[in-house]
Amino acid sequence: MRKYILLLALGLGITACTKAPALKIYTLNVPEVQQNMQGTFTHKIIKVTYPQSLREQMSQKMNFSYSINDRGTYQNSQWSNHMSKLLQGTLIDVLERSRLFKAVLADTSTLKENYRLESNIFAFEHRVRAEQSHSVVSIQFTLIDADSGKLVKSRRFSYQEPTPSTNAKGYATATNVILARLSADLLGWLR
Repeated sequence: MRKYILLLALGLGITACTKAPALKIYTLNVPEVQQNMQGTFTHKIIKVTYPQSLREQMSQKMNFSYSINDRGTYQNSQWSNHMSKLLQGTLIDVLERSRLFKAVLADTSTLKENYRLESNIFAFEHRVRAEQSHSVVSIQFTLIDADSGKLVKSRRFSYQEPTPSTNAKGYATATNVILARLSADLLGWLR
């Protein structure tokens, strides 16, 4: 009888140890944008470079922080791709849908561009402080004339959006709200 109980306990222990929570995958939604059929850039080509991070470690992991020194990543939740790739793809999609430019390309394209849009990420995280929980995004965009190499203009966009919950799902939801605002602001700035 003891052997049976021991084997049953051992079997239950192994089963319990191997049943980890399912990994939840989140992505960035491409927001709806206004189309621009006329303007300064309608006959120009732009390349969107791979976003660089100055402070945040960018990966598929979803970053959170409870203080300046207390940082981590969600264990059972992640982005659907490397965050810089998701951002680059989303920016390309937003610019294409806006029709602000004749063509919008990734920086891997060998086609000659008229302009280059570079971006530096200063913050991209779920920030929890006491009872407050926010998605925080801060990105600086730089528009460069590809022919001369000169700066056309540069601007930093920073957002803080309350999350509907303090978990990864709430963070992803709030981040997508920010992305819609960022897209509209970026297009307005580029026009």
